Amino acid sequence: MWGRVIRGVWLAVIAGAIMLGLSVPASAQSRYIGDKIDVCVRPADAPGLDPKRLIAEAATFDCASPQRSFPSGDYWVVSKPLSARSSEGSPLRVRTSSLFQGSVTLDIVYADGAIVRHRADGRQMSSRIQLGAISQFEVPPRDAAVTRLVWRIDDASNLHGIVLGARLATAEDAAQANLSLGALYAGFAGLAIALIVYNLALWVVLRQGFQLAYCAMAALLLAYCFTSSGALAWAWPDLPNNDRIRLNHALLGAAAAAALVFARSFFEREVFLGWVGRFTHVATVAVLGGGIVFLLAPDTHIGQADSVFAWGFVGVLAVIGPMLWRAWKVKSNYVWLFAFAWAAPVVMAGMRFSQHLGLIPWRFWIDNSTIFALAFEALLSSVAIAYRIRLLSNERDFAVAQEAVQRKLADTDPLTGLLNRRAFLDQAIGRGGMQQLLLIDIDHFKSVNETLGHDGGDEVLRVFARVLRQVVPEGGLVARLGGEEFAVLAPPGAEIDPDALLARLRAARMPFDLDVTASIGLCRGGMKREADWKSLYRAADRALFDAKAAGRDRVRRSETLLAEAA
Repeated sequence: MWGRVIRGVWLAVIAGAIMLGLSVPASAQSRYIGDKIDVCVRPADAPGLDPKRLIAEAATFDCASPQRSFPSGDYWVVSKPLSARSSEGSPLRVRTSSLFQGSVTLDIVYADGAIVRHRADGRQMSSRIQLGAISQFEVPPRDAAVTRLVWRIDDASNLHGIVLGARLATAEDAAQANLSLGALYAGFAGLAIALIVYNLALWVVLRQGFQLAYCAMAALLLAYCFTSSGALAWAWPDLPNNDRIRLNHALLGAAAAAALVFARSFFEREVFLGWVGRFTHVATVAVLGGGIVFLLAPDTHIGQADSVFAWGFVGVLAVIGPMLWRAWKVKSNYVWLFAFAWAAPVVMAGMRFSQHLGLIPWRFWIDNSTIFALAFEALLSSVAIAYRIRLLSNERDFAVAQEAVQRKLADTDPLTGLLNRRAFLDQAIGRGGMQQLLLIDIDHFKSVNETLGHDGGDEVLRVFARVLRQVVPEGGLVARLGGEEFAVLAPPGAEIDPDALLARLRAARMPFDLDVTASIGLCRGGMKREADWKSLYRAADRALFDAKAAGRDRVRRSETLLAEAA
């Protein structure tokens, strides 16, 4: 047991290490997004200030305090001195993280005194979104170098900062970033679509509820990928960027809720009995509600909505531990797969919440790690589904085998292993052609029981059964009708010689070498209907009675040949 626990812990650590590797500081990703720009912040307490005056007053800007320590409002942001040249052969781009803001004005100051201004409100900002949800502004080529960048941010919600992840990149770097991130997001989209199609196809056959829950989760993750990557802004450039961010949060909350619903439908029912089930329900409602609150909250209360959203994810984190603990307690078949699958999303959610609380600084790859963590979870959950389907298949095969065994037991006489009367009639009635019916009765069986005892009598019955089974032709039937009476049915063209059968029964070695004989009554006729069987049986039974009346140990044939039923 402890070996499995240790393996599970190591798997979680490995997954966490993977996620931490993905969340390295943005500076380590400079080959994708250019050179870092250090910025300083000042509240916009005086309107109409021009960039040159702001640069002259650079000493009044705060360059040390974390940006998230400032309240929401309007701000000036100025870069540290720069010396970068945007040329026709190598044009530059200013890239920042996309944030919840009213409007952005960027002034690009050149060494020759020229100033180029870009302004974008929320709707115009969508047309500037690049993959990775990066806002991008072009730096027009000039002979003079760029010396400063000055931003005016209006209605900054400051959920995580005012100007974050500022980079000065070449157009080639920016294109490479889009290409690299596009490949990653497309890979996830392809994975999600494949998993949805695969599980829907299986659902059509298996009709397991957890498959639909998984498809809903994967579809929501796919939609979240579409919004968080910035691809939604490419597809719908008129959508205000703040609305894209709202939708992004709502979809993430819905995907987390769907993951809990999937887990609840996937694990054994015992896992969610009692308080664990109630806790899971509360966490599901909380994370889904947090996303809806963020989607619908007015701009003036978006900070409070972001806190509700973040605490909803705390509920998800809090419920995973008890859920896996209960699954381990009830010896679930799936606990270790889920522990591994959820390790990456748990680490990701923990880092994002720590970022929300300001415990760790903002990182580009933390904001974008969600999709990779959830891709990891979706893939491992699909493996869990495949394992679950394998177990279902094994259970089905076992049930089919057991059903076959039970059916055979229901059709078989337990003492001799021959067909019982019901099974014999089920298979006999309806046969075409003239059938040969032999009724065989052991002579003086009561005396056999008195001589050998009931155990010895049972052994005599088994010996008779072995002989009859050996002589029955292909396509024939042999049954114990009850007591010491047996029946053999032979199809046309494979009739049994009753005298030879009697000889084999006489020669069979009985317990204590007791001499045991039998009498046979024989008749031929049709078996298409139950009435045919009754007529044939009566005729063979009369012949059997005649054999016993004539001294036993002999064969008598019915003089009546019953016609085959039309």
